[in-house]
Amino acid sequence: MAQPPLRPQDAVMLIPSLEPDDRLPAYVRRLLDKGFQHVVIVDDGSSAAYQPIFAELDAMDGVSVTHHELNRGKGCALKTGYAYIQAHFPAASGVITADADGQHTVEDCWHLAEVLTEGKRALYLGSRNFNLDHVPPKSRHGNKITSAVFRLLYGVYLPDTQTGLRAFRMADLPFMLDVPGERFEYEMQVLIACARAKLPMIPIEIETVYENENAGTHFHPIRDSYRIYKVILGNFLLYASSSVICFLVDNGVANLLRFALLPLLGLRGDTAIQISGYLARLLSSPLNFVLNRNFVFKFKQDTGKTALKYALLCIVTITLSNLGVSLLDHLHIFIGGFAFIPKILMDTLLYLVNYRIQNKWIFAKSAENQEG
Repeated sequence: MAQPPLRPQDAVMLIPSLEPDDRLPAYVRRLLDKGFQHVVIVDDGSSAAYQPIFAELDAMDGVSVTHHELNRGKGCALKTGYAYIQAHFPAASGVITADADGQHTVEDCWHLAEVLTEGKRALYLGSRNFNLDHVPPKSRHGNKITSAVFRLLYGVYLPDTQTGLRAFRMADLPFMLDVPGERFEYEMQVLIACARAKLPMIPIEIETVYENENAGTHFHPIRDSYRIYKVILGNFLLYASSSVICFLVDNGVANLLRFALLPLLGLRGDTAIQISGYLARLLSSPLNFVLNRNFVFKFKQDTGKTALKYALLCIVTITLSNLGVSLLDHLHIFIGGFAFIPKILMDTLLYLVNYRIQNKWIFAKSAENQEG
């Protein structure tokens, strides 16, 4: 039997909220008037003074309110909402998350609901224009820097990484529930998880709303920015630590062979570069694979296939490294006591490239089997 076509009103609106003002009930009424049939509100530990607002919301037809006794953070509030939607609205077309401070217009929410009816597997991101004059400078510069760093490390350009207006299909609820994170950093963890799982992230331009320079937000600029960047850079810093260990092993062995042991056998020049490079990588690569698999990317899927891909990357990397070292050596740029520098330069140049390849290809986690 054919499934009925999806409709915008089949999407569930999810709004996490901490100590909202009177704008929230008015906003929810506009969502209902627009055509949304189900709105889920998660009270993330608001004090008793704010409970009349949640009682007003709970009395509305089509609105469900669930509570945290204590403040647990936006990530936890979203997951509580996801679990509630999964249990009570399994036939919904998808979930749309919005902030409680009025930044996301009803029209933009409805547009994302319309996009969900296409049934495409993706995370849709309401994307603001930070070049507009009324955008606070801290928001403009902060988002542009974060977008640039995210693109550098994960290979995906997202013009608005901090948006709370997001939409995805019901089939991806288990994936979203499995992403780690409890507070504002959870939303960044979602972007990283999608990048690694190759789940498309599609920006949808929305109206850029800032009221009183976003004074109503509960985002703490120092504490929560630290949490977000800890997430963005966390894997990369672990990767850097793993790489430093293997770099010391690789370069130590290569230089020992090239400048001390191989000359005893009459092997010098390009021959010594090639032999020392491959033998050193033969020792450092298995160590790097174990460290990256278990501690950096925490990867638990298909070890054999992953090892083969990693071996291929190592062969390509060492070949490029050796060619670069030979070229620099022939140019006589570094002589005397600096003859070891060409290998260091080539390995450094290949460093970021390797991280991107390992993140997006070798240790990429499929969204259907997100574990670890």
